[in-house]
Amino acid sequence: MPSNGSAVVLLHGLCDTASTWQDVIPHLRSYHEVYAPTAIGHRGGPPAPQRPATIHDVVDWAEGFLDEQDLQQPHLVGHSMGGFVAIELARRGRAKTVCALSPGGFWSSGDGLRKRTMAKVTSGAGMARLSRPIAGFALRSATIRRLWFRGSAAEHGDRITAQRATEFVDDYLGCTVYNEILSTDEEQIAPLDPLPCPITVAWSEKDAMFPVASYGPNARERLPHATFIILEDVGHVPMMDDPALVARTILACTGAATN
Repeated sequence: MPSNGSAVVLLHGLCDTASTWQDVIPHLRSYHEVYAPTAIGHRGGPPAPQRPATIHDVVDWAEGFLDEQDLQQPHLVGHSMGGFVAIELARRGRAKTVCALSPGGFWSSGDGLRKRTMAKVTSGAGMARLSRPIAGFALRSATIRRLWFRGSAAEHGDRITAQRATEFVDDYLGCTVYNEILSTDEEQIAPLDPLPCPITVAWSEKDAMFPVASYGPNARERLPHATFIILEDVGHVPMMDDPALVARTILACTGAATN
């Protein structure tokens, strides 16, 4: 039994799966009961109930998952799309705390931010499809892994294994809703003031997908009472670069680090 019995639910980003947390979870298990589901429309997860799928469908699925696990108000951790979902679940009163890692949704209608970011997602899917026949061989090289993921996922892609790197590519290709979820400017995080629970927004310093310089001002305006921190020397998927840093950040948000 964990020394702190409260549950933590880890919510992954678009085109990712629960496996993105595999190197973080061991750091959390001494403090929390950990849940890491894979979202609808993602590799290994349940199918999307309707098409095209929207972020609201993902939020509904996530709330259904909490109900199935009898989790009324767990600690929620979300990365990218999962950060959006975690904040929206908090809005529904379903979170004890939220740790949002480089969350999506902090754009405005017509400002072009969402469109530019999702164009990178679509381009990445195309490149992954074209390069998959050689990925297993190419990603054996630490140098190739570093170059492959820089600018999209990780600053230090060489820190993960070749097997994990190939799995990441397959997860990307296995997502059936990458061009549906977050496909409209209306799928954005609305202001949340007052906060329903403590919310920490932890932005990756070297995030090329959701650059903090572009998205941070909107986040601060819409969540004026949230805690904002920068995770140094990590890219958009900080779990790839520094899982121990991510775990420490989560435990600080849940309060376990001070127990």
